[in-house]
Parts: sequence; structure tokens; C-alpha cells
Amino acid sequence: MKLSKTLITAGILASTASLVAACGQGQVGQSSSGSGGTSNTANSKKLALVPGVQAEPFYISMQCAAQDEAKKLGYDLTTQAPQMFDAAMQTTIVNALGSNPPAALLVTPTDDKAMLAPIQQVKNRGTKIVEVDTSLQDKSVAVSSISSDNTEGGKLAAQTLAKLAGGKAGSVLILDTIAGTSTTAARAKGFEEELKNHPNLKSAGIQFTQNEPDQAAAKVTAALASTPDLIGVFATNLNTGEGAATGLRNAGKIGQVNLVGFDASPSEVDGLRKGEYQALIAQDPASIGVQGVDQAVASLEGKSVTRNLTANLHSITKADMDANSQYFYKQKC
Repeated sequence: MKLSKTLITAGILASTASLVAACGQGQVGQSSSGSGGTSNTANSKKLALVPGVQAEPFYISMQCAAQDEAKKLGYDLTTQAPQMFDAAMQTTIVNALGSNPPAALLVTPTDDKAMLAPIQQVKNRGTKIVEVDTSLQDKSVAVSSISSDNTEGGKLAAQTLAKLAGGKAGSVLILDTIAGTSTTAARAKGFEEELKNHPNLKSAGIQFTQNEPDQAAAKVTAALASTPDLIGVFATNLNTGEGAATGLRNAGKIGQVNLVGFDASPSEVDGLRKGEYQALIAQDPASIGVQGVDQAVASLEGKSVTRNLTANLHSITKADMDANSQYFYKQKC
């Protein structure tokens, strides 16, 4: 979940009565069918997607697939994402929906507690809520939640790192993002759980990076100094992975300390090809987008809805990356 440092003012957001597409650059784009209308009747075919952050390949891949699926089913989907993975910024966007609520909202809660109130307010206007990628702690709000099994993804990362270590003993640093982010917390937890099954490896602890690459780089630099037997780093998302690679590069440790990243953005795939990463755990954001739209439409049309769905995960190394290229994320629709 890549994060831009440029703040967007609440005044601009509050004046935005309808959502705009954030595909590629997070700027205005085309909706999936081009139909208009602001009345409640017109909005019966309106879907809104509020992902975690702008211009991030995971969410772009999700958006592209969701737009295509919505169009196929006869619905119009528009997207607006916050410029940072930040609850306050996302709250402003969600609150703006109150004056013109869509039939259904697909949303990636950036905080599993703080986003409850704004999302609940949209639901109270008659909007169906579908969670994509992350979820609220309160399970009564959404009709469906679609995500990767992040705990299993963390376990897969630990298994992959154990194979890369080849029986060599050492410590492993876990880089999480922001406390309260359900997805990355589950990845870190799953990783630590699985690490216990590999006695040659021990956890060097979990460090939070606030989803900032420079903080991730600093955490790696500090760990290299304090943990001489550091053998691996698990980065729970794109930004932590990019920062970890920078920290290892600056220390001359690329390839000496195994870096396992989560996701398969263009920059991560390029890093894997260059040997900066030794493995990536790829999600399937397109599948999450498609299933999110399907569940939203099913709920609107009175059809059967599945409360919890998961998308597959894939461990990719340099040796098999070309065979798994279908799981690489997009930069634009």
C-alpha cells in the first residue's frame, strides 16, 4: 500500500459530492459505464470504491477488475482513495458520500476501529457495505468481506524464508506498517507463529514503520547493528519492503540477508529480478475486486451473499517468477 506524502485538504474533499476515479495516478478518471444521475433512483446502479491509498498497484489492480465487473453486471463504479493510508483522510472521503450515498460501498478500512463510525453512517443511509482487503473489528456492518487469508500469507512467508535459509541459524526481523491495520497485523502474527516450527530461526521482534519506506530502512539499519546474526527480513507490504531493500542496500547486505516481501507491485517484481528480494508473497487483488462487486450486487438484488471470502496467495522466487507473471500487479487500468 504505497503512500504519498502530499496532503490533500479537507476543504477540497468536502466539496467533492461524487467520487472520482483514482486509477493509475489517483486523479480524475472515467467511471465504468459513464452513466450519471444524482437522485436516489439513479443511485440504485451506483457503486463506490474507497480503497486504502492512491496510486498503489495493489489497489489499482483491484480497481481495474472491479470496474470491469461492475460494467459487465450493468452497474457504474467510481473510485476515490486517500493520498495516504490514513483514517482521517479516508474518513473525509467516506463522509462526503453522506449527501449522495451510493447503492453499495466497497471500502478498505484503514483502521479497524476508527473507520467504524463513518462507514456506519453511510450504511445508515441505506448503502450496502462490502469490505475489500481489510475489515472492521465490528462484524455487523458489512454484508461481505473479501481479503487474502493474511495469517496464512504470513505463514507462507515464514516457510519460504526457512527454505531460503537452508537450515542456517539466525534471527529474522518483522516489519509491520501501522498498528490497527488488520491485514498486516495478521501477516506478522502468522509469520511469528510459523517461525516457531523452524528452530534454526528466531524472531528479532516486530517493528512498526508507519508505512513509510524511510522508517523501514532505518529499522533495518538498526537491526543490522544490534543483531549480528540477522538472516532475514519479512516486510508485510510494499512500502516496508522497499524501505527494507534500501536499508540492506545501504549496508551492503543485499543477498546476504534474505528479504521476503508481501505483494507483487512492479517495483517489487523488479527488485526480485535484480536480487534485492529473495521472494514475494503475491496476493490476487483482481480477484478481490471482482468478488467485492459480485457480493455487493448480489446483496442489492436480493441474492445469496457470502459473508467471508478469501483470495489465493502465491510464493514467488526469482527462479519461478516468469511462470507466475499473471500475479504481478498493475500500475494503470
